Amino acid sequence: MADSKLTLLSILLIFITCTAHSSLLPEIKKQDDQEPYVGINIGTDVSNLVSASDLVSFLQLQKIAHIRLYDTNPDILKALAKTKIRVIISVPNNQLLGIGASNATAATWIGRNVAAYYPQTLITAIAVGDEVLTTIPSSAPILMPAIESLYSALVASNLHTQIKISTPSAASIILDPFPPSQAYFNQTLTPIITQLLQFCSRTKSPLMMNLYPYYVFMQNKGVVPLENSLFKPLTPSKEMVDPNTLLHYTNVLDAMIDSVYSSMSNLNFSDVLVLVTETGWPSKGDSKEPYATIDNADTYNSNLIKHVLDRSGTPLHPEITSSVYLYELFNEDLRASPISEANWGLFYGNSTPVYLLHVSGSGTFLANDTTNQTYCIAMDAVDPRTLQTALDWACGPGRANCSEIQPGETCYKPNNVQNHASYAFDSYYQKEGRNAGSCDFKGVAMITTTDPSHGACIFPGSKKVTNTTSTVVNATQASGADQIRFISLFAVSYALICYPFFL
Repeated sequence: MADSKLTLLSILLIFITCTAHSSLLPEIKKQDDQEPYVGINIGTDVSNLVSASDLVSFLQLQKIAHIRLYDTNPDILKALAKTKIRVIISVPNNQLLGIGASNATAATWIGRNVAAYYPQTLITAIAVGDEVLTTIPSSAPILMPAIESLYSALVASNLHTQIKISTPSAASIILDPFPPSQAYFNQTLTPIITQLLQFCSRTKSPLMMNLYPYYVFMQNKGVVPLENSLFKPLTPSKEMVDPNTLLHYTNVLDAMIDSVYSSMSNLNFSDVLVLVTETGWPSKGDSKEPYATIDNADTYNSNLIKHVLDRSGTPLHPEITSSVYLYELFNEDLRASPISEANWGLFYGNSTPVYLLHVSGSGTFLANDTTNQTYCIAMDAVDPRTLQTALDWACGPGRANCSEIQPGETCYKPNNVQNHASYAFDSYYQKEGRNAGSCDFKGVAMITTTDPSHGACIFPGSKKVTNTTSTVVNATQASGADQIRFISLFAVSYALICYPFFL
């Protein structure tokens, strides 16, 4: 038994020695004590935004456990109390000056916006400003004083180990981002970025980055393939290859993250984790943004979620998977042009999905998944004549099963076009495999996760529906179915041989 104990002790000592001498970002794994996750940003430039309590109920329904707010909305913070939802709160850019100039102001801010809610509300981090270095460079000199003052206030409140502080930066703070091994921070910003990284290293806070492959693709069409931007499977000849490391990049986001790590390495920082505070793809745009489509937005966000939850890391750091926050929960319809600015959301302001994510196998995150029960119904306040035209098409050329909305049948009442159209739309939608494009009808239909069945009327998509068949009833006429973040040109090299890279 003594020999056995000695052997176990020897193994433990060897393990500790090996761990202590690990040269690869030794502190990062200590910091990253949780699995990588996908969170979501919540902007509030939304007309008829749901109440704070309804918002929190909706987040719980969608299994969203991590959110980021762009302010410190007191109603939302109160509503989050005693839930398991973790939240990043933000210092708006227009409050930086006061906080950076006065420790007392910073202490008051922490008392009012953090200590007043924590720990009932699980505040995990403070985002100080948003893209300050590139959008309001005149405020750059006060950024670090503001961060340090807030941190001192956290220390005074004994909250500095529970709540991290950082500032989200745009991808444009990095120059020559591809190949990632050659990336470096904009030298005019290096003094402040160095101070920021020193702070992050000292406090074990992440470097927050807003990374948008959409803008990379839009600025480099013809150089960066769309497939690379959307996480689609690639042939080896289409993979982006770093000629210095021979690492193959199958998607643009991984290349962007590795460009951040390389830039930090150039400044001799190897213990700061990258947190992607914004990423996404718009579902609608004007004629200048033809790739802002529902299909592309669905593909990007669905594949991104699976990529993060698969914990595959990046080519440069396969052992580290950055958590990401999707931009964003709701379409912010009050945002100014271009059209895409109002169409980054997964949901409309009334909480119905803009499209259905395809994230089967990625757990219960986001209930607007095709693996969950969804229905297609008529929108409220639509002109009855327009709705009737869509109903006629669904029951006619669309070959929806409309037998149950005929006189005397179970779904005939209430006898109005709204009810009948909802049933017909859902019949067509279910017949088409719940494809997001099959619930549109020229903009008069929407997807919902609430079962519209009522009384004896069971909608086609309901789990209660039985396998009965009816005759399709013929119908009449048929109807027809901010700021931009730029990144410098990716100088993409292609190669056919991929070598393993060991760190």
